[in-house]
Amino acid sequence: MNNIVVIYQSKYGATKKYAEWLSEEFSCDIIETKKATIDEVEKYDVIILGGGIYATGISGISFIKKNYGRLKDKDIIVFAVGASPYDENAMTQLRERNFKMELSHIPCFYCRGAWNEEDMSWKDRTLCNLLKKAVEKKDSNTYEPWERALMEAVGSSNDWTDKEYIAQIIEHVQKAKPLGIAYYEAKHNNKN
Repeated sequence: MNNIVVIYQSKYGATKKYAEWLSEEFSCDIIETKKATIDEVEKYDVIILGGGIYATGISGISFIKKNYGRLKDKDIIVFAVGASPYDENAMTQLRERNFKMELSHIPCFYCRGAWNEEDMSWKDRTLCNLLKKAVEKKDSNTYEPWERALMEAVGSSNDWTDKEYIAQIIEHVQKAKPLGIAYYEAKHNNKN
């Protein structure tokens, strides 16, 4: 049995795309968090969770929080997907909000997602427009990176997903050498 699983929660498809790429890379199982059960997930040694960022929260992280007692001895890795370019301050805030106390040791990686207002729900489009109006009132020279990205993205369609973002996750899993990695290494050594 392969000991790696990718679980994900995706609203508009970018997180799902990254989850599928990771599943292909590791030849491992992939499960949507809404369909995942703790009995199923705790069978794996490496759990990679992906979720979109919404108001500095990572969708799907509640699965880890709720079930941490049964998962605490596992190698848990999280990747968060957002529309903004990577920003260290934003990642610090993301960690502070989502990885409190016993979760503080869990590594979190960032993957840039996509932006398409036509695909957004009415609620999300409305919230983005309200946010845009608030940001417009600021001096553009004082914009945070996410504010600049928002102002550049509004009214356009962008897909920033790139397999290069998962390289950092793959490298982390390889360095950690969890039980399931022997399978991964054997697979890739046979390709060369």
